[in-house]
Amino acid sequence: MKKLILIIICLAVLITVIFTNSKGKHMANHVKGLVSNTISPSDYIEKKGLTIKTRVKLPKGYTRVTYAENSFQEYLRNYKLKTYGSPIINYDGSQYFAQHWHDAILEVPVPKNGLQQCADALMRIRAEYLWNQNRKNEIGFKFTSGHYCSWKKYAAGFRPKIKGNKVSFHKTATSNHSKENFYKYLNLIYMYAGTASLHAELSKVKIKDLKIGDMLVQPGFPGHIEIIVDEIVNKKGNKLFLLAQGNTPAQNVCLLKNFEETDISPWYGFHKNEPIYTPSYHFPNPVFVRFK
Repeated sequence: MKKLILIIICLAVLITVIFTNSKGKHMANHVKGLVSNTISPSDYIEKKGLTIKTRVKLPKGYTRVTYAENSFQEYLRNYKLKTYGSPIINYDGSQYFAQHWHDAILEVPVPKNGLQQCADALMRIRAEYLWNQNRKNEIGFKFTSGHYCSWKKYAAGFRPKIKGNKVSFHKTATSNHSKENFYKYLNLIYMYAGTASLHAELSKVKIKDLKIGDMLVQPGFPGHIEIIVDEIVNKKGNKLFLLAQGNTPAQNVCLLKNFEETDISPWYGFHKNEPIYTPSYHFPNPVFVRFK
């Protein structure tokens, strides 16, 4: 075991020397982060914690930013987690190849149809929050085509007729406001919305104004998106954040480690005009968006 760790450390040092551009440095940091987490796990993880708030401890001098009771921010911060050490499971029941990326698994069920990928998982979390708050009429998302599809109209029996980029809605089903039908609606959203539509639809947020619930997005097909699930601040006003993601293939939503700054992992600090590296994705020009 000691020989294996020594080999990994040597590889990390070698990569650091060889790669001098930003991408190479990220690769080196990824390896060093893996080694660091193998040798010395994060000081900020409480293994017995079963919510984001109770799983992740605070660095010295920081306190959690206060939000209103029943807000989306408090909903995310107190989101339930699986027991510590639970693996990332794909929609088909297999284990994801990268089990070293995460410090927690959120209790977000993964449908076996494979549709609930990175953006979809976050839209589900938002929609379930609105459902639980009895704000069902606010549930709705735009397709990539730009057409808005609301739960209200879907529950009333309206279904989209899609031909290329042309979408029209027609009443072809009976009214059904059940939870079962709600998840059928979300499956429709998963098919026709994603990172590109969220990037186009939602308001952009400056780094200085970030809060829990804001999402780091790289639009595309597939692109990628991650969500802020906790926020802390010190007396100087410096803020740190936690990030969670779904992924492709469809799989568990997980709380990400920080391989770039292992001394504060899983916390992240964001800075204007600086790229953001997470274990699974590189955001060269970070863009944050906020649900309405």
